[in-house]
Amino acid sequence: MKLAARLFDCLNIQAQNPQPDLLNAKVNGEWKAFSTADVHKKIYQLAAALLAMGISAGDGTTEGRDKVGLISSGRPEWLIVDLAVQLTGAVLVPLYPNTSLKEIEQILIEAEVKCIFVSDAELCGKVTAVKHNLPLLQSIYSFDQISGCNNWAEILKPLNDTSLAHIKAISDKITEDVVTTIIFTSGTTGRPKGVVLTHKNIVSNVYNCSLVLNGIPLDHKRALSFLPLNHIFEKMCTYIYLFNGFSIYYAENMDTIGVNMREVKPDIFTAVPRLLEKVFEKIVIEGQKLTGIKRSIFLWSISLAEQFEHTGTSWWYKLKLAIADKLVYSKWRNAIGGNVKAIVVGSSACPIRLEKIFTAAKLVVLEGYGLTETSPVISVNQYDPHKRKFGTVGPLIEQVQVKVADDGELLAKSPGVMLGYYKNPELTAEVLIDGWFHTGDIGEIDKVGFLKITDRKKEIFKTSGGKYVAPVPIENRMKENALIEQMMVIGAERKFTSALIVPSFHNLKLWCDQNKIVYSTNREVVNNPAVIAQFQSIVDTFNAEFNHVEQVKKIKLLAEEWTIDGGELTPTGKMKRRIIMERYKNEIENIYSGEQVDSASPSAH
Repeated sequence: MKLAARLFDCLNIQAQNPQPDLLNAKVNGEWKAFSTADVHKKIYQLAAALLAMGISAGDGTTEGRDKVGLISSGRPEWLIVDLAVQLTGAVLVPLYPNTSLKEIEQILIEAEVKCIFVSDAELCGKVTAVKHNLPLLQSIYSFDQISGCNNWAEILKPLNDTSLAHIKAISDKITEDVVTTIIFTSGTTGRPKGVVLTHKNIVSNVYNCSLVLNGIPLDHKRALSFLPLNHIFEKMCTYIYLFNGFSIYYAENMDTIGVNMREVKPDIFTAVPRLLEKVFEKIVIEGQKLTGIKRSIFLWSISLAEQFEHTGTSWWYKLKLAIADKLVYSKWRNAIGGNVKAIVVGSSACPIRLEKIFTAAKLVVLEGYGLTETSPVISVNQYDPHKRKFGTVGPLIEQVQVKVADDGELLAKSPGVMLGYYKNPELTAEVLIDGWFHTGDIGEIDKVGFLKITDRKKEIFKTSGGKYVAPVPIENRMKENALIEQMMVIGAERKFTSALIVPSFHNLKLWCDQNKIVYSTNREVVNNPAVIAQFQSIVDTFNAEFNHVEQVKKIKLLAEEWTIDGGELTPTGKMKRRIIMERYKNEIENIYSGEQVDSASPSAH
């Protein structure tokens, strides 16, 4: 990657090596390629239109710069708006497409958004529904052609030398220290916070994370994008692609990812662990259909992959792995296009078992760690086998410093650390002290420099006996069992630790069939004594790995999966623990009715 000061400097770099398929999307069921020239033309046309309607850098301060909203799933128009807004010196305020009506209103008011772009009729309807409470919002533009909403194409006018000179005069004054975006974090505990990021914040992360591409055999430099672009992880990775000559293909939706991968044949993509879990579930479903020797080979290949290590394996293991690759793993790769070399994973902890299975199949999982406030990457595992380690989030990237506070909290300092929270100096002062950002995560750095995250500081709870319990390691370990889909460990101010568990209902149905247990409805099956006993047995097995106070003594199986739409998960898939606790307060009270279990006992049935 060539050195750059601002995100929109990618435009000049791309112009030197134009591509026929810079950005790509499905239009009327067919892939449509947008060339470098197409994309750049629309970016400059939109920048000119924004300037014409009065969008500007104002007095140059963060508060004085105009704010432009954007609510859309990933598509070429998203990036066109982002880059056009940058050229004007204004600030982009992107929101998740599944943001609630209340939060849309809160964010647009707090950010004082002046105009907003939306992708479709549903999102236009959401913004229109709260527009009467947004006196500063002047206009709404949609990407899709919909009734009752201005279409963004209507404001794109032919460019002339005067308009181009005007844009250049403004963009030339934009330095690396200028604010480019305010990203409101989804938040697991309360109201979203506006993270203020400059060009330097994000560009430094793009540059240092581009080094991770070293060694990856990229055949076509094609990336498939399907995570929300307003999330800093996907946005930063997108700019890695833009600065490094990739073509970006946008998946139609989450349900078409498999099909789109086979069509696009990407070299690389980003994902959250939940997606890998879903992919592996489908692999297992297909494997369960096999019989005889084919079934035995499939199960053997899974067992073999679970033993995978990055380095130091014997020639005998490598030989078996090569056989499994020819017979099984190659088919997995072909199912997602045949070209994928690496999957970059972030947002939440990835089960080690999954990492091993995918990496053994030459779909190398590169798990990283970061926060919106750090633009985002702090550390990431790399393609070089000696620079990745299971159970860690990799070595620190260049220019990032991390130290561990006395209470185990990770503190980070880098060019990527945010300016602060928008209009919230008190909260900023709490997390930014002497240039060090207090991450809220508990972790450690091992002797060879790999970072390991062990828990969230705010999620650690204390039992009534005064003992501290970190729930995340327990949850992550137990979720490695195929029957456990979701899990939340509880026990604050209680005598013992317990858990709410959402089963993997597909895998549970298979288990019930194998054990001749009637499976009628989810609600009935989670109350079946034999099913409950099986889950307690699983939990008891894992309990042996934890100390007495951490061991899960009682469980409650739940009939409904936690979802983003249901309000139990953030848009990035993290549990909203307070919401879940409130929603299942009766079930929790039943668990602790009588508080009869001694916290020192190894298990309870």
